[in-house]
Amino acid sequence: MSISEQAAELNESIKAANPFVLSMFSEKGREIYFPKKGILAQTAEATGKEINATIGTALEDNGSPMCLESLAKQIHLQGRQIFAYAPSFGRPEIRSIWKEMLFKKNPSLKGTSISQPVVTSALTHGLSMAGYLFVDPGDSLIMPDLFWENYELIFANGFGAKMETFPTFDGGGFNVEGLERLCLTKGPGKKIVLLNFPNNPTGYTATMDEAHRIREILVKSAEAGNDVIALIDDAYFGLVFEENIVKESLFSLLANAHERILAVKFDGPTKEDYVWGFRVGFVTFGCPRNTAVMYSALEAKLAGAIRGNISNASNVGQSLLLSAYADAHYEHEKAQKYLVLKNRYKKIKEILSSHPEFAEVFTALPFNSGYFMCVRLKHGDAESVRQALLKKYSTGIIAFGDLIRIAFSSTPNEHLDRLMSNIYWAGKEVAG
Repeated sequence: MSISEQAAELNESIKAANPFVLSMFSEKGREIYFPKKGILAQTAEATGKEINATIGTALEDNGSPMCLESLAKQIHLQGRQIFAYAPSFGRPEIRSIWKEMLFKKNPSLKGTSISQPVVTSALTHGLSMAGYLFVDPGDSLIMPDLFWENYELIFANGFGAKMETFPTFDGGGFNVEGLERLCLTKGPGKKIVLLNFPNNPTGYTATMDEAHRIREILVKSAEAGNDVIALIDDAYFGLVFEENIVKESLFSLLANAHERILAVKFDGPTKEDYVWGFRVGFVTFGCPRNTAVMYSALEAKLAGAIRGNISNASNVGQSLLLSAYADAHYEHEKAQKYLVLKNRYKKIKEILSSHPEFAEVFTALPFNSGYFMCVRLKHGDAESVRQALLKKYSTGIIAFGDLIRIAFSSTPNEHLDRLMSNIYWAGKEVAG
């Protein structure tokens, strides 16, 4: 397939600012563009005209979006905030507000030039769009071996990536040496690194020292001639429960780290604001060698991929969030929900410390944040324990290999003691 004139223009804008970034794109990524001369452009040119027969929406005679009253009465927003299309880039207001919030939540980003966030249909879609832009079949994706299973569907099944993993933990902390080994072998070339803190499934966030060592490793890889795409999955951002761990996103450390490192941040309100069904997320780019034109080109490529995939993310979700962010009670309400989760985390820690007998059956992996924690069985397989828990203890967990993932995020405090005790007794039964 030949590259269109519009895609070529975007590629030249990126190359002029930072040729290393252009080399990071997949074949699809180089070919994609956001159409400036088609239906959307012609619709924009017709805005405000007396007769506008362009965009494919149905309007009432007064020009408002056509809607069913049975739906409209459920939401106290204006029709255009609910039923109309949102732009493929996302609503301009929420993109600006989210960027302001990024700097507020990550103070060390101050003075760093980053792109305007682009709205996706939550993180899964954002990660998939990153696969579209950056992953060719056969490309390696470097990441810890304990990862969200959806990564495999997105990157391996969806785009043909090879999952190249290293052991997540080295003793009681993150295995930075394992990351270094994979980032500094088989080069120079393109290195795609995927990092997720707080981690799903383990509930672990890097310490300050580990985070800075991760930065040093990626810079060292870039200095060795590798073009590094650092994909930062911040799905559980802000849910950290200890003092010695990173409170900011790794994006803050990597967005201005090296001209050969493109940091790509995936985040959104799904877990941060407890709106799992809204399906609104954001993708933001950061690289020290940049221009406003380069960032606009990256945003346009991403928006083009979105346009060709789902057209645009939910308008009503964006509108509701904009309303919430303007509410005087927003910050307080969010802090209250955080405390509920932190108290459950502390309860789990207390239970583990007060039951040394649990060590006969399982060992808890390091955890300090997020929604989850994992235990590794000493005998038997986790699926057998899961089945025993379902049949005899009316308890559900997630099992894979010899690991059990426990979502304390969805378990009331009053059930946590019984949950852990049930796992212990079911584990003993399976072990014989």
